Amino acid sequence: MSILDIMEPFYKMLPEVKVPEIAPPLKKRLMWSGLALILFYILGQITVIGLSASSAGALANLQVILASKIGSLITVGIGPIVLASIILQLLVGGKILDIDLSNPKDKARFSGLQKLFAVILCFFEAAVYTISGMLQPAAGMFIPIILQVSFGSIILLYLDEVVSKYGIGSGIGLFIAGGVSETIFWRIFAPGTPETGGIAPGIIWQFIASFSTGIDFLLLLPILSTLIVFFVVVYAEGMHVNIPITMGRKGTGGRFPVKLLYVSNIPVILAVALFANIQLWSMIAPGIPLIGQFISPILNIVAFYVSSPYGLIETLARGGLQLDLIFHGIVYLIILVLVCVVFGRFWVEMGGQGPEAVSNQLSNSGMYIPGFRRDPRIIRGILDRYIPPITILGSAFVGLLAGLADFTSALGSGTGILLTVGIVYRLYEELAKQQLMETNPLMKKLFGG
Repeated sequence: MSILDIMEPFYKMLPEVKVPEIAPPLKKRLMWSGLALILFYILGQITVIGLSASSAGALANLQVILASKIGSLITVGIGPIVLASIILQLLVGGKILDIDLSNPKDKARFSGLQKLFAVILCFFEAAVYTISGMLQPAAGMFIPIILQVSFGSIILLYLDEVVSKYGIGSGIGLFIAGGVSETIFWRIFAPGTPETGGIAPGIIWQFIASFSTGIDFLLLLPILSTLIVFFVVVYAEGMHVNIPITMGRKGTGGRFPVKLLYVSNIPVILAVALFANIQLWSMIAPGIPLIGQFISPILNIVAFYVSSPYGLIETLARGGLQLDLIFHGIVYLIILVLVCVVFGRFWVEMGGQGPEAVSNQLSNSGMYIPGFRRDPRIIRGILDRYIPPITILGSAFVGLLAGLADFTSALGSGTGILLTVGIVYRLYEELAKQQLMETNPLMKKLFGG
């Protein structure tokens, strides 16, 4: 009996968002996505009851990427959802879990197990945030705070499911893009408040205020960096290799594009979530009896080097050459790129985007490479020349771009900008696809809508 068989009774007890019997029209998809985003913003404004204090600590710069706000109901954000996906991917990739994701039944059981694992991690991470001191409960409020934070994360889990089945794109992407967009807007235009002593912290207002003391153009570096990352990602989204394909008896010509960003921004999301969890463990390791004293020093070193030196370029520009910061930045960049490549390769195979899966899909649809026999092995041989190298190149590219953008103090973090641009681009493509299917019934049948 496999672990899937053992865990099946447990994950079947979890509530599930029903798959729509008829695909919702575009307006309803937009409505559900908009509603989910509004609820996400509301949850971020609800402070956990019973807190005496809260601090983001080492995760301050990762909050926007994890769609979290320390001290609110979404303190742990999408962390449990992403971590559950990472761990299960590793288990399947290492053949510890024997699952055939091309089999609809196995795929459904895998999704159920992932949801169960994510729910368990909601409680676990809520406890870790509390034990680590980022959430400091008032007397007698330890358990209630864990329950509140867990409940908020579970709501995000189901909102993600709602968006995936009734909305546009995925809830995880929507929440990341929403959080990054809010951060960018607020950092540029934040007005003065009583808490800030009437001083407007927004970059625009600070830049205008610098006119009286000497214009400080370095204040605009985050905005400039944000625009550069935006245009680089948009340009990279259009880079692709076209593989000629033919369909039908008459040999109708077409193209199968393999984009440079074939794996999208998934490797960066997974890498950042992994780094965040390493930093969390480094906070609680000292409290583990006996083992903690041996693990803690190693974890602290690893946690240091997987934390991005945000604003490295501005720091060097203002404070001069600092070799220790430069070394930290280089090591972080190397680790980030390598981890992104590993996750990129895993994701392609797990997501049914590898050469074998794609060749079978094309072959089953009656497509073949012109000039060759109609054999999926021929198609796979051609795809093997492109998909694996482009997967590695694209994963390394997004990792490098995210890391370098973080060094420039890009608004919402360089990683956040990279993710948001990719997410919005995918949403645009999905909207165009949905609109095309609604106006053309033949296209709807072709896409399986």
